[in-house]
Amino acid sequence: MAVTWLKRGKPETERAADDAKTRATVESVLADIEARGDAAVRDLSVKFDRYDPSSFRLTPSEIEAAMQKVSARDMEDIRFAQTQIRRFAEAQRASMTDIEVETLPGVFLGHRNIPVQSVGCYVPGGKFPMVASAHMSVLTASVAGVPRIVASAPPVNGAPHPAIVAAMALGGAHEIYVLGGMQAVGAMAIGTQTIKPVDMLVGPGNAFVAEAKRQLYGRVGIDLFAGPTETMVIADDTVDAELCATDLLGQAEHGYNSPAVLLTNSRKLAEATMAEVDRLLKILPTAATASVSWADYGEVIVCDSYDEMLSVANDIASEHVQVMTNRDDWFLENMHSYGALFLGPRTNVANGDKVIGTNHTLPTKKAGRYTGGLWVGKFLKTHSYQRITTDAAAAEIGAYGSRLCMLEGFVGHAEQCNIRVRRYGGQNVPYGAAAE
Repeated sequence: MAVTWLKRGKPETERAADDAKTRATVESVLADIEARGDAAVRDLSVKFDRYDPSSFRLTPSEIEAAMQKVSARDMEDIRFAQTQIRRFAEAQRASMTDIEVETLPGVFLGHRNIPVQSVGCYVPGGKFPMVASAHMSVLTASVAGVPRIVASAPPVNGAPHPAIVAAMALGGAHEIYVLGGMQAVGAMAIGTQTIKPVDMLVGPGNAFVAEAKRQLYGRVGIDLFAGPTETMVIADDTVDAELCATDLLGQAEHGYNSPAVLLTNSRKLAEATMAEVDRLLKILPTAATASVSWADYGEVIVCDSYDEMLSVANDIASEHVQVMTNRDDWFLENMHSYGALFLGPRTNVANGDKVIGTNHTLPTKKAGRYTGGLWVGKFLKTHSYQRITTDAAAAEIGAYGSRLCMLEGFVGHAEQCNIRVRRYGGQNVPYGAAAE
């Protein structure tokens, strides 16, 4: 068995070269927001977005005015996408039930799924205003029952982006701000004189937004430690080079550092796909970006067998994994490390990004080894509770607890148990001793 790289991307050491600079910049910005609040946020907005409104929060009339600028067709498409996303999120929420079980006579244990009380949803603007990200974060939080949903996106061409505002409002946002980048994330997490802090931050963003979320984690919850968009196409000779190349470049256009990997057991398909990528880059309108990603982060890997392809795919743990083989269900059953799977040639990542109903905020940088992506469950906290309803159960559990506490030397703990054994079990347990 052998794995052959026909094309490799930059070494990981080179990819991480700018991390330290980004970290220092973000640390300074967050400290400034902590110290100066609204003044710092306004200075940052002017510096990075050249935007200086009287208030960053949109009023109901401003939201309505923005929505009026969205064409009827675009509004219909936004509503269609949100319907699909809501349907799946509601099905996911219905799968998460509160439970209570009687583990012993008179001993009841349970858990409740409780929404996070406030969430800040960041929606990127910049080169590509990410309308779909508003669906994925705001709407999903709404289905989860979050009582305060704050949404923020940068201005586009000096004004709120109408379609983003529409998606936020239709998704259920309670507060909408026109703020971008680090200042938005910092303001929502830290709070300012006019922005009440949230309990959790979600949503994708550039390297500075991702680093800000990393530094703020612990102070607030976050969805994921997100990096650049990643895609992998797992293909055999049941599909052609045009399909593979199109799906690779469709994600490579996200940014200059978006890894795109072809994994195949057909050297003929691998070579044809590389040639097809070169052809498409001559006509793709976003080739200026996609070509850099492909040159620096594109990879083509040829394996001898499906088992070998599976092993390599699980090791890379890509964010998006498109499977187009004669055994798609086998990959579904056996893959364990990825963000989301897209099965069969009729399926594609762009549908998942925009409309099909699953969430597009997914783990990157191998995080698929230990977490899935954003979903309704990320906005819910599962809290346990206990209840003892009979004297006999209180005495029985108390006696076990007493002895186990004393085994560890926790006398005060043991007395919490002992007092119940004395009161409800009628046993004369000496103070500081283990129950019989």
